[in-house]
Amino acid sequence: MTKSTRKFSKLILGTTIRAVAILLVLVGFGASATFAQTRAYVANRNDNTVSVIDIATNTVIATLQIEGVGAIAVTPDGAFAYLTTPNNTVSVLDTATNTIVATVPVPLGSSMIAITPNGAFAYVTNLGIAVGAVSVIDTATNTVIATVTVGRRPEGIAITPDGAFAYVANSLSNTVSVIDTATNTVSATIPGFILPRWLAVTPNGAFAYVTNADGSTVAVIDTATNTVTTTIQVGSEPRRIDITPDGAFAYVAVDSFDNRVVVISTASNTVIARVSVPTPGDIAITPDGAFAYVTNSFSNTVSVIDTTSNTVTSSILVGDGPIAIAIGTRIQTDPIGSLTAQVQTLIAEGSLTPDQGAGLIDKLQQVQSKIDNGQTAAACNQVGSFINQVNAFLNSGSLTTSQGQALINAANAIKTSLGC
Repeated sequence: MTKSTRKFSKLILGTTIRAVAILLVLVGFGASATFAQTRAYVANRNDNTVSVIDIATNTVIATLQIEGVGAIAVTPDGAFAYLTTPNNTVSVLDTATNTIVATVPVPLGSSMIAITPNGAFAYVTNLGIAVGAVSVIDTATNTVIATVTVGRRPEGIAITPDGAFAYVANSLSNTVSVIDTATNTVSATIPGFILPRWLAVTPNGAFAYVTNADGSTVAVIDTATNTVTTTIQVGSEPRRIDITPDGAFAYVAVDSFDNRVVVISTASNTVIARVSVPTPGDIAITPDGAFAYVTNSFSNTVSVIDTTSNTVTSSILVGDGPIAIAIGTRIQTDPIGSLTAQVQTLIAEGSLTPDQGAGLIDKLQQVQSKIDNGQTAAACNQVGSFINQVNAFLNSGSLTTSQGQALINAANAIKTSLGC
């Protein structure tokens, strides 16, 4: 092999190895442009706070000072939490910044809250004793667009998975009202309950499970006929209820003498497990169905139940008097991952050489590293270095104006998010 041939082979081999290395970097670093954050929001009535729990680590990552939160519901995209608050209002929490971004007056007061599956409306029960009602909030404008008269002292509310109906437990009327959400009128009133207070609808929409607070039972409504088909003995003063995403089990917080969460098999409508927890109040199940989170009002904790073994695996200290909990998953764009993917595309189409792309990706990795280490100023400098390199490629003709500007715009967005 001649000297020139060896030199050419070495060049080709080096370029190939570097291209493979770049591919590995892209797979590991820029394969995902989105990420999910699952959070539990806990209302603590005695100290007027909301505890934010990171479900991945079961740690409280923020404590928000919000007066008198009684109930919480999170939008399907996880972007906002709607909180029932005093003075006849509903507060809207931006979950990205943990700040209140709107306060909605609800003329007849607020008790419980549920959000339609498309996130377009929030239904809020109004605690009227003589005449109860449900306020309908348009989440796009955060204004009340309708008020629906139901039974006396409505409390729990749940919406069917198709968004067509809202089921409302009227505790002093001993009825459940069914609201047609297309017309916001009551289409059925179901009798036969004993102080119904909370309810949940199965994921297939076929049944609604209602807790009878004075009856020690859970009643099962067939939503096709809107009739009660069975009642299940669970223990004194059953409270709030949630159903696993696969519809197989209902978890009920029961304020009995031994303080337990009762697990119902929805296939047989029988109790299959009882899990001891201190003073259970509200309950919420994670989106993957793996865990049930239970507020314990008098121990200032949230118990975490493994739904496979029905055992308590963790106890999380929160604020004083936790009474309500909701879990939501926020899907967010990873701006650095997205920008890395843009660079990957430019390499793949031949606009950038592997070496040029590797240089840009290295700068983005440095940005992420600085962010992870809390070095915001250094991260800002690295983003500036990235922009300078893109400008160099623009000046040399390696990138067109539109290609380069797209990269610069994305980099400037990262700078803005960092406060550079």
